Amino acid sequence: MATKPGILTDWPWTPLGRFKYVILAPWAIHSTYSFIIKDKSERSLSLFLIFPFLLWRMLHNQIWISLSRYWTAKGKNSIIDKSIEFEQVDRESNWDDQILFNGALFYLASKTLTQAENLPLWRTDGVIMTILLHSGPVEFLYYWLHRALHHHYLYSRYHSHHHSSIATEPITSVIHPFAEHIAYSALFSIPMLTAILTDSASIASITGYLTYIDFMNNMGHCNHELIPKWLFSIFPPLKYLMYTPSFHSLHHTQFRTNYSLFMPLYDYLYGTMDKSTDELYEISLKREAELPDAVHLTHLTTPESIYQLRLGFASLASKPYTSKWYFSLIWPVTLWSMMLNWLYGRTFIVERYHFNKLRLQSWVIPKYRIQYFLQYQNETINSLIEEAILEAEERGAKVLSLGLLNQAKELNRYGALYVERHPKLNVKVVDGSSLAVAVLLNSIPRGTTQVVLRGKLTKVAYALASNLCQRGIKVVTIIEDEFLKLNKSFNTNSESNLVLSASFSPKIWLVGDGLDKEEQLKAPKGTLFIPFSQFPPKKLRKDCYYHSSPAMVTPRSLENLHSCENWLPRRVMSAWRIAGIVHALEGWNEHECGYTMSNIEKVWQASLQHGFQPLLFPTESKY
Repeated sequence: MATKPGILTDWPWTPLGRFKYVILAPWAIHSTYSFIIKDKSERSLSLFLIFPFLLWRMLHNQIWISLSRYWTAKGKNSIIDKSIEFEQVDRESNWDDQILFNGALFYLASKTLTQAENLPLWRTDGVIMTILLHSGPVEFLYYWLHRALHHHYLYSRYHSHHHSSIATEPITSVIHPFAEHIAYSALFSIPMLTAILTDSASIASITGYLTYIDFMNNMGHCNHELIPKWLFSIFPPLKYLMYTPSFHSLHHTQFRTNYSLFMPLYDYLYGTMDKSTDELYEISLKREAELPDAVHLTHLTTPESIYQLRLGFASLASKPYTSKWYFSLIWPVTLWSMMLNWLYGRTFIVERYHFNKLRLQSWVIPKYRIQYFLQYQNETINSLIEEAILEAEERGAKVLSLGLLNQAKELNRYGALYVERHPKLNVKVVDGSSLAVAVLLNSIPRGTTQVVLRGKLTKVAYALASNLCQRGIKVVTIIEDEFLKLNKSFNTNSESNLVLSASFSPKIWLVGDGLDKEEQLKAPKGTLFIPFSQFPPKKLRKDCYYHSSPAMVTPRSLENLHSCENWLPRRVMSAWRIAGIVHALEGWNEHECGYTMSNIEKVWQASLQHGFQPLLFPTESKY
């Protein structure tokens, strides 16, 4: 929002929220229906193609978002190394509003201008006219409009909203108040309207022109220098005709230079070219990928979770994971992403963040949760994890935390397999079990005397049960097999507090994978379910409480964190992920994997000292 919002700041359909797309529904339905039922001689191909073209523009922008976030996560050729926070993601979540606005204008023009009713596919004279009118009047008028928007009166009321983003993303390019978009639409309509009124317009000239605008806008705000130097060496005058991402990034940091749209010519002519433009361009091209101090390794959960990644849908990634109804409409994209993961088959980076001078990265194994339960996938998954560990070693990382990958004993013995294969590893493999147990122990309400423990027994479950029994808290198991396994692992001093019972009376339940619906329904009213697995149980009870999976709130000094970790709230990280960060901060020279576990109290106190805070209150269940 601008510092002093002026009139026509908000979009007219803002009150509609996500239902704003209905404003185009009547036109889209009518144009499609008319194209199908009318005779071939009466059909308007240009009218029919408006809606598919709007979808193309959304897809084009999304491709740029994903590519830009992948590039900036690696750090290579990055221009501005400033953090992006959740506030910026929220502010830029309405990037599709300008596409809806343009769509409404297209439909109105096609109905009110007879020359626009049935455009041909191609007209050479119209294409040439569009190029000339953009290069001349549009670029010139935009330069002076942009300078006017930086006058303190207009800047404080309108343009400051756009400049709230210092580290830009492709969609930053279209984040403006409604009034600004009216001005931009009028400006960019000059070539199109002129071509239409002179009967030289074509589908190719209009779609090509708008695609060019989208491409250049996205490129200029992607915060990644991708224009090769040899282009300017071959044709030196090109520097007056095409800007670079580093050229426009200076406008977002210096504010009073580099006003041009896509052609820097007018900045050269009027003396507003930033003197450091060429230097920043050279520096950005030479910047190498950032080497991590600590790596968090995770995997996809469901096929739709690809949209939840930072490289997916920005607004979805900034919120806890929930399934959306429209996922079923984009199943071809989901299927395509699954095939790409299967074909590509390599670990990829998704985010880069900083904490206390520590360089942190998250990498994703391209496998889904269900594949970890398929025995024939074990070798492939283990190879991917092993390759990631060796890559982290090569890049000089101090710690690699296994995250979601450490839960299956059958897969890699909680990570011990890799340390045994590579005994001289400098990078420390951390499964985070000690901090997970510490978080769980501190999530149990004070004064608790007995708990129910139910779910698949993991390294965390064994350690949790043992610690509770040693503290004099009775651990009730309701499955005989789980009781026998736990009892076998305990020492004699703890056995008396481990009981097998058919009673469901305790109101504190520690649950993992395998808790079924019937068991959950048998819990007494007011029960607090605390998951010891990374995957929380389905919330079936309105009269019970559900704690999050083991996690902690991150300190504000952790920078560039603008996506949620699976279903956890904003600025909350899983204990397994935090454990790797704390391990690196403390410089501990030991692995925590296999059946080895760090001192629980030591890890807990170190986490608190570094600013991580516990999640104290459970959330009330919602069906």
